[in-house]
Order: sequence, then structure tokens, then C-alpha cells
Amino acid sequence: MDFAQARFNMVEQQIRPWNVLDQHVLDMLLDMRREDFVPAAYRNLAFVDMEIPLGHGEVMLTPKLEARIIQELNIKKTDKVLEVGTGSGYMTAMLAREAHHVYSVEIVPEFKEQAAEKLHAHGVHNVTLEEGDAAQGWDRHGKYDVIVLSGSVPVLPEAFFASLNPGGRMFAIVGDAPVMEGKQITCLGDGACRTTILFETCVPPLRNALQPQRFSF
Repeated sequence: MDFAQARFNMVEQQIRPWNVLDQHVLDMLLDMRREDFVPAAYRNLAFVDMEIPLGHGEVMLTPKLEARIIQELNIKKTDKVLEVGTGSGYMTAMLAREAHHVYSVEIVPEFKEQAAEKLHAHGVHNVTLEEGDAAQGWDRHGKYDVIVLSGSVPVLPEAFFASLNPGGRMFAIVGDAPVMEGKQITCLGDGACRTTILFETCVPPLRNALQPQRFSF
């Protein structure tokens, strides 16, 4: 398989048409070897517009969704990033390309170990991988400039809002299946935030995500 050609086709046929037009992001996608981050059994499907199973009931997000997240967050070289859900490590690697440092928290020990090997092989060193449950917040490293949730949540915990620096950005997919919204939240300071709805989608939820109060009769 010509992986370089497959990456090019992924960018031109899936990602660019989904309003990912930042050439810097597109160049990074062409350079980053996505096939190295998917499970070996799915390597030939690394560039297909689908969620790839990772095991333990988890999936790797579609290429166009990962690309859109990176573009919308507009990450700077000075940014401290929190990623909730390391998964395959592919998003982690892209975040690390753009940021000063990434703290990535994974609840499945096996994923953390596999991601560590892949990131090391790709020369990515500005990442701290941690094992834990960050679905409702992770304040061990103070406040962050960027927060990314890799799975959906029915409601977004207040702890994440409190963990953003002024000017900080957060991406989260919020709602219940079958319709969820990809949102970007920007901290304006003094507890004020601006929320922008980017698109509708539907992805698997984070484990132990905060649940809304539901009435029963």
C-alpha cells in the first residue's frame, strides 16, 4: 500500500472538504504517519473515513474530526494542553507538534503503554502520559491553555471551565446520541466563557462521564 498517497487522498477527499483549510494543519496531517498509530489489524484502514476500534470498547476518531479539532483550537507553541483520553496517541502527537507541553490522561493502562511506545518512536517528548479518570476534570497541573476531550459527554463538568486560563480554549462533544454538538469554549476571564457550536456529530462517550439529573416518574 502506498501510504503517502493514501494520506494525500485522505487530506484532499475527506479533510479539506470538511472545512479544514489551514495549510499548516494540512501539512502536519500529510507528514504524520497515522498508519503507525492504528492497531496493526486496521493499518490498511488508517485513512478511511471511519472510527477505528482500539479495543476495550474504545475507538479512534475519524481523520476529519481529529483534523477539525486541531484547526479550531489554534494551538500556540506556548500552550499547556490537557487531553482527556489518550487512545491511540495520534491526537496526542498532533497536539504535541503544536504546543509547549501536553498532559494526556488515559483510563486504560494498555492504551497508555502503547501510546508511550508510539510517541517515543516518533520523537515526541513534550508529553506527559498519565493513567487515571479525567472525565470530570484533572487539575493536577494547574490551569491549561487548551483542553481536549476525546469522547463525548452528556454535560460538560464545571471543573473543566475552572481549569482554563484566560484566553484558553476547550473542545468538547456534548449531548446524547444520536445528535451531539462539537463545541469550542473560550475563557474570557473572571469565570466568563464564550461557547461556539462548530458542528453536529455523534461519538462514543467518555467512561464515567458526568450524567445530568434525569427525572423518573
